[in-house]
Amino acid sequence: MTVWDRPEPPKPPAPLDRERIIAAAIALADEGGLEAVSLRKVAARLDAGPMRLYGYISTKDDLLDLMVDEVHAEVFPEKQPGDWREALRVLSHRTRQAALRHEWLADLLGGRPTLGPNGLAVAEAKLAALDGLADIDTVMRAVETVGAYVTGAIRREIANLRAERATGLSKRDWQRASGPHVTRILATGRFPALTKAVHDATDVDAEASFATGLDWVLDAVAAKLIRPPA
Repeated sequence: MTVWDRPEPPKPPAPLDRERIIAAAIALADEGGLEAVSLRKVAARLDAGPMRLYGYISTKDDLLDLMVDEVHAEVFPEKQPGDWREALRVLSHRTRQAALRHEWLADLLGGRPTLGPNGLAVAEAKLAALDGLADIDTVMRAVETVGAYVTGAIRREIANLRAERATGLSKRDWQRASGPHVTRILATGRFPALTKAVHDATDVDAEASFATGLDWVLDAVAAKLIRPPA
């Protein structure tokens, strides 16, 4: 039985439900990352005994599944765009925005799909956007390709944000601190392509980089969308 099939127990005099449990767990994760989340800590947050939670959630993995699904509600748009590119673009940007609000999400993206109602709704929206534009195998690969890009880009951005907090150095500060070393290395002439990139490439922010990369991935998907024979 999955956490989605498990019924909630009857409400005791002091009510406790999954909605309150999930909200408390997300608050803990937002404050201190996934390492700050445990059934014991969630129970303490709710001023409840840990055993009370086991009537609703049996393992931490179940709790994480519920948290991820709750955040997927933030990803699903109120209105679905009609154009497939815009639909996938909106879902991708909303996933990034949700991860920036809940950085721990970056650690749980990818892998096996979430089976909660919100996660399934997001998956349905992605597949429905491409329905009829190609055979189902092409549609599946297209959705996986976009998802892989989004997951990788989000994890890189979150990793940089965590590095800034851990070191106390912004991106610019880190570049200035690393500048003398990089200059010495590039002066050896061993890395001509890297030298060109360092001196000539335009530095863009994370949002612009994400948007550009996503557009390129969607261009590649468009090239593969050949309508199946009637």
